[in-house]
Amino acid sequence: MTRSHTLTKNLLEQTTQRILLPNVSWSTYQALLADLGSGRSTRLAYDRGSLEIIMPSDIHEILKHLLERIVTALTEELDLPIRGVGSVTLNREDLQKGAEPDAGFYIQNAAKVRGKTIDLAIAPPPDLIIEVDIYSSSSRRLQIYQDLGVGEVWRATQTTIQFYQLVTVDGLSEYRECDRSPTFPLVTAEIIQQWLELAEREQDDNAMVRALRQWVRTQPTENVTESSS
Repeated sequence: MTRSHTLTKNLLEQTTQRILLPNVSWSTYQALLADLGSGRSTRLAYDRGSLEIIMPSDIHEILKHLLERIVTALTEELDLPIRGVGSVTLNREDLQKGAEPDAGFYIQNAAKVRGKTIDLAIAPPPDLIIEVDIYSSSSRRLQIYQDLGVGEVWRATQTTIQFYQLVTVDGLSEYRECDRSPTFPLVTAEIIQQWLELAEREQDDNAMVRALRQWVRTQPTENVTESSS
């Protein structure tokens, strides 16, 4: 099933910009974070001297917002706790790695970070991260999230949604693509694509959320119970 979201031409023409800088020290990266401050759309990713600067396009931000609403609505319908942390900066100086996701959520570990500043030296990483990957590859950031120990990543491209789960194989952690969301096992990539297409077709984000809620409520009880356990 192909998915275009019937995007308007003017949105498609607005592309995400990406800059990659080599040989950047950790202190320079930290100083840049401080200078840029919060409340910005620009995202930074740092991996042992390489600094990636991403300036999202309009369609990138629209898709990110829709996926955030999907995650939030699913937790509400399944009675799961959640703490959304948006594009919070995730840093580990000991690993010389850091990144700012398009959206991050604590679900399984929500109680451990309530009322606290996110400091990966003492707190777990987000349970679920969203990366929108329409015009620039998220492969560098996926490697960073893997090393930071993020359990699940949703990667949205122009044609599909992919779920990645962190697994341990022979003592090493790596991402494995899976058919269903590990956090919400009743949810497949296909159903998320349908909700996204509905939002674009109706030009109404709330129409998508209403359809999502109705769909969850019609699922067999055992499926909903499994996703909530």
